[in-house]
Amino acid sequence: MNNDQKRPVRVLVAKVGLDGHDRGAKVIATSLRDAGMEVIYTGLRQTPEMVVSAALQEDVDAIGISILSGAHMTVFPRVIGLMKEKGLGDVLLTGGGIIPAEDMEELNKLGVGKLFAPGAHTSEVATYIQEWVATHRR
Repeated sequence: MNNDQKRPVRVLVAKVGLDGHDRGAKVIATSLRDAGMEVIYTGLRQTPEMVVSAALQEDVDAIGISILSGAHMTVFPRVIGLMKEKGLGDVLLTGGGIIPAEDMEELNKLGVGKLFAPGAHTSEVATYIQEWVATHRR
């Protein structure tokens, strides 16, 4: 096992756009930290560019976006496009919020990982990220 595989999973948790409700993002950030991950929480009103820039600077394994504003079909494709542009193809993009099932499917086809609806168990989110990183970390 190389040194990189021993380091804790690093996750960036972000709120993109004008969505001002961050209680869920903070709950997820805390639960991921409790599961042994290093968590960077960017705070409110981030742009996709700010999120991807922070992910690059922090050398994260995963980005989790919390979105309740209905802008998920704009935000996720923009973030995944920027990630590909910046060479972050080996970083998981996941998230959650108020996202209809058909939109979740469409976003998955674009390369976005599993998305979680309100009420998802925090342990389910942590397990998903840990398992994804264990199989994809280089």
